[in-house]
Amino acid sequence: MNSTGLMKYTGALAALTICAACSSAGAPSTGGLNYQYVGKMLYVNGRPVTAARLNAAPRYATMVPDRHKKSKTFEYVFNYYETYASIFDYPKSVKEIGQISGDGGQGCTNVLYGYGKKTFWNVGGQNQITEYKVPHTPIKTLSVNYSFPTSCAMDTSGDLAVGIFFEGGQGGGDVVIFKNASGSGTVYTTPLSAEYFDGYDNQGNLFADGLNGGSAFELVELPKGSSKFEAITTSNSVQFPGSVQWDGKYVTVFDQLTNEFYQYTISGTKATLKNTISLSGSSDCAQTWNVGSLVYCGDAGTNGGEVFKYPAGGSPVAVFTGSFDTPLGVVAAQK
Repeated sequence: MNSTGLMKYTGALAALTICAACSSAGAPSTGGLNYQYVGKMLYVNGRPVTAARLNAAPRYATMVPDRHKKSKTFEYVFNYYETYASIFDYPKSVKEIGQISGDGGQGCTNVLYGYGKKTFWNVGGQNQITEYKVPHTPIKTLSVNYSFPTSCAMDTSGDLAVGIFFEGGQGGGDVVIFKNASGSGTVYTTPLSAEYFDGYDNQGNLFADGLNGGSAFELVELPKGSSKFEAITTSNSVQFPGSVQWDGKYVTVFDQLTNEFYQYTISGTKATLKNTISLSGSSDCAQTWNVGSLVYCGDAGTNGGEVFKYPAGGSPVAVFTGSFDTPLGVVAAQK
């Protein structure tokens, strides 16, 4: 941990200590998890998370028999860091069919959008990123030299980008890119002070969002072939960072507070809003994953997971049932 990151983290923990005497309404606690805000950043047990708001009551259900071999399509709802991923096989069923112990945080696959092809990645450890063979077999693990990796995204050539929430040079918010999803990675500094989500477009440009030094939303881009991230101005106001993903036509940004997708065209350093897609029946999709006609939501606000039509939005067409504990991410992949 570098000195800048150490001072930030120490300051955050000091703020948490001060807030320990605050009203319980601002710091709910259940099941051993303690929730606090430092500015706009939400902490759970002293660790920053990328959700905007949480349901403080974990939801549990009786596990059904493992049916992995009977399905080809799988969805993974990642719970709190280093806890577990809940596995589903929608549209075959909405019931949980298994778990992966030790997972959490966010996920991504080897496609820009759609169902991942045979593998997926999980960013859910203190500094580790794990690749799995569908449905749940670990393949390899990469490591970053910073605490609190948050997000991941893959381009069409197989490079893996991993966002860092706090650490990594002045302002934090760095992104580490692993060529061919291997090696030690190359660190890129962004204008962000905290990186939340990232995603590639079909041209190989990498976009990331998070909070800037003023704790306001900011979208940034690493143009293909460039070594420098640049700030992107959006034509509308985004209240809180959410998933960044190409949907086949637009770069999309999800706003966790408004429960809306914003579809953008990008020209130079400006993102022009083309369409807004609203979700109802969700509370806080801490991560979404677009598979074309559907979008999945790992819902920290309801402690669950939902499926919505895309780009129609509206109410969920399915709600997952199973075991959830502070969902922070979701991804979908096929054998």
